[in-house]
Amino acid sequence: MNDLINFKDILKKSVVQTSFLGSFSINDIVLVIFVTLIVSMFMFVIYRKSFSGNIYNHNFNVSLVLMALITSEIIMTISSNLVLSLGMVGALSIVRFRTAVKEPLDIVFMFWAIAIGITTGAKLYTLSIVSSLMIGLITVVLLRYKNSNNVYLLILQYEDLTNDELIKELSKLNYKIKSKTISMGLVELTLEVKLMGANTTFVEELSTLDGVKNVSLVSYNGDFAQ
Repeated sequence: MNDLINFKDILKKSVVQTSFLGSFSINDIVLVIFVTLIVSMFMFVIYRKSFSGNIYNHNFNVSLVLMALITSEIIMTISSNLVLSLGMVGALSIVRFRTAVKEPLDIVFMFWAIAIGITTGAKLYTLSIVSSLMIGLITVVLLRYKNSNNVYLLILQYEDLTNDELIKELSKLNYKIKSKTISMGLVELTLEVKLMGANTTFVEELSTLDGVKNVSLVSYNGDFAQ
């Protein structure tokens, strides 16, 4: 029975052995931060090159790098001392983030940044580097395949009359009807249009038809709210 170490003894030993730097030397800390920075900068480039949303947010991309660095610091703190790890868990449990993330891929990159910080903070450098290279390659390949067809929203406003020329022009496009609204004799028609290239001359042709008041073509990322 005396040879058994209980939880109280573990806590006492952890407190006694606590030092200013914990179990990490200056060289260890610098190496962890350096590797985390290199791997997270690779993620920074992948996010910049693969971004497919409407407006690129540079500050969010920078925050991903900082998130990886801060996470690695937290992991070093947790792994250096048991008492500090318990206190850290309690402190982080009260943190709440209420900022809405509109792009689903932004959430994925946030988890990637956290994973980089965890693996490098635990000194698993090979795991962090190899897995990040594979994740980056897979991300680029999948997003490039997805973006092979350009998808847009075509918004038409025209008079509520039978227009054979308009129907004829629309029949040339690969489209789906997303919504149709009729108000005060005007029809607002929203279509999801797939284009194989960058040719958008059909917009000018539609705008010249009789009865057509307005034609708009906007980028479409898959989300649509009526």
